[in-house]
Amino acid sequence: MERTIRGRASIAGIGETTYYHRGESPDPEFVLVVKAVLDACADAGIEPHEVDGFASYSNDRNTGARLAAALDLPELRFCNMFWGGGGGGAAGAVTNAAMAVACGLADCVVAYRGLAQGQFGRFGQGGRSSTISGEYAYTVPYGVMSPAQVYAMRTTRLMHEHGIDRSTLRAVALACYHHAQNNPRAVMCGRPLDEATYDEARWIVEPFRLYDCCLENDGAAAMIVVSPERARELAKPTVVVLGAAEGSPRRAGATVHNQPDYATSSFKDSARRMYDMAGLKPRDVDVVQSYENFTGGVVMSLIEHGLCTYEDANDVLTFDNLVAPDGRLPLNTSGGNLAECYMHGLGLHLEGVRQLRGESTNPVPGAEVCLVNAGPMVENASTILYGTEATL
Repeated sequence: MERTIRGRASIAGIGETTYYHRGESPDPEFVLVVKAVLDACADAGIEPHEVDGFASYSNDRNTGARLAAALDLPELRFCNMFWGGGGGGAAGAVTNAAMAVACGLADCVVAYRGLAQGQFGRFGQGGRSSTISGEYAYTVPYGVMSPAQVYAMRTTRLMHEHGIDRSTLRAVALACYHHAQNNPRAVMCGRPLDEATYDEARWIVEPFRLYDCCLENDGAAAMIVVSPERARELAKPTVVVLGAAEGSPRRAGATVHNQPDYATSSFKDSARRMYDMAGLKPRDVDVVQSYENFTGGVVMSLIEHGLCTYEDANDVLTFDNLVAPDGRLPLNTSGGNLAECYMHGLGLHLEGVRQLRGESTNPVPGAEVCLVNAGPMVENASTILYGTEATL
């Protein structure tokens, strides 16, 4: 029997709450997640009691068992968490849900993520403690405390070793903000970004200025995964999982910046495995939703997914090429983590589904294959290819 999930799971529904600036949600985090799940059920046209599984990541505090109780589910058959911090598990949670459906462990699994930073604290801020130990004892005394500081060094190495220009990072940010202006859900809708504003923004940590960094938001998002047969019975166009992969290269989890391949987004091996499962090549990708914790990670990710090379990245990754509808490589068409919202990357997956359904506010004409990757530069990353039913 062929070991694959290609064509064996479909996205039936997507849901989300309003996205708030960090700390401004009127609801606690758990309520936000419940609202997103109910919204996804409504989008799919199913009753909440049909849900029988949950999958999340980044140590989401809202456990599947508690969600099952709140929704009064008759039975919980699958409850799963992708290991690893940050947003590296966004695609992995959807993949785990797809595996559960494909293997018959459950029939209707929700992949979800919720954040209420006013309730639990900021993700983008350095940790606060009266004592330090372990890895932090080697980094905090030198000022390396926050995600921006950690990933700035990796991006600096990328730029030094491969001649990546700051204008390439700027093009990523400008494309995201451009797309957000057409998206009423986007936190930055109505707040366009131009080159001068980008270039004059304050430094966060070199080489990142303000607009190279993701937003910090409260909210929740959810996706419902079912079998293709069940999806075809529902009202929305079918979106299938074509290929997926997760993992990390050798010693990616080595602490204190001791990874042997330092300037990587962790996709060099997993991207190849994903394409092999899907039976596709990078040239088959019509639109990309690439996780932006910081713009440097996007550049790494696009290169490692074969959508450009180290040598031609500065020429390929330009504003004109990255914007819908006519760009060569339309990128983050909802505004992404930089300009729509930062829901630990799950919002990018919702936008991937919208593109293939023809529901995006920045549609790419004829799009049939969408790549969505998660959490570049983290120790455990994941990536996935979605397709229309015609791609099968």
